[in-house]
Amino acid sequence: MKLILAPMEGVVDFNMRQLLTDIGGFDLCVTEFIRIVDQVLSPKVYHRYCPELLTQGRTRSGTPVRVQLLGQNADYLAENAFIASELGSHGIDLNFGCPAKTVNKSKGGAVLLKTPEHIYEIVKKVRESVPLTNEVSAKIRLGFDDDSLSQEIFDAVNQAGANTLTIHARTKKDGYRPPAYWEKIKPLLSSSHTMQVIANGEVWNLDDYKRCQIRSGCNDVMIGRGALAKPDLAKQIMSANLSQEYTELSWQNILVHIIDSSMHNEDPKKEKYFSSRTKQWLRFLQLTYPEASDLFDDIKRLKLKDDVLNMLKKHADII
Repeated sequence: MKLILAPMEGVVDFNMRQLLTDIGGFDLCVTEFIRIVDQVLSPKVYHRYCPELLTQGRTRSGTPVRVQLLGQNADYLAENAFIASELGSHGIDLNFGCPAKTVNKSKGGAVLLKTPEHIYEIVKKVRESVPLTNEVSAKIRLGFDDDSLSQEIFDAVNQAGANTLTIHARTKKDGYRPPAYWEKIKPLLSSSHTMQVIANGEVWNLDDYKRCQIRSGCNDVMIGRGALAKPDLAKQIMSANLSQEYTELSWQNILVHIIDSSMHNEDPKKEKYFSSRTKQWLRFLQLTYPEASDLFDDIKRLKLKDDVLNMLKKHADII
């Protein structure tokens, strides 16, 4: 039973992957998408999105990381997939689920769900370009406006030779509005397939995880926003799967993890990074920890890294 950290554009970057995998419980991370248009990108670009490529494709805690590509041109996606594999990515993931309007307008992400044959072409060419020892995975939604093509999309990815398919149990039209329709995944599994299938969407706690497995028919689950709201969710789930006792992280523990992380060790030219990312994260943490609201109020007007760090330490009773 695997747990995968979801790729979330503008949220789950290198620093967040490192922090969450330091806490533990994840078997794999997938990067934010790298947009492929009409060229082969340089190693420098891949290293920027996935610095873990410089450490054998793993986070500091040893969790493997997989590069995700997004685009519509099968040939360029295949060439870039080969480059990413050569650089040490633990497999290649293809994004067919992003609902962002800017992405869909350029014929990338979820808009490709309208044309399963195009998805088949992309997955097939990428599979042919990447060594068989490297997995090729895809992330989809149930459909674009509705789920009428869900079986065709599923079959296209399978027949093209993908090793793994993650299904976000909503359509593009649904966006991120609850609920996630986990039960709509199970009928897709009745067809003959060779892929590992992973369920995704609305897993915020241990009970959600268990219900997701039962309703979707999937043993493996991908977690996104739930891991931001409860950073030790994956560790809690892993412990439950192993029938081990687990003590959940306190608010104090969470603050110490943020303070000790590398989130504030960014390039000095990005002085406001730590401030903006901490505020962004606190919006999720408020869903689990009421104390996050008070901290957010205290830092919402702060912009400089040191000011935010000092306020975090104050709330953690470190200073």
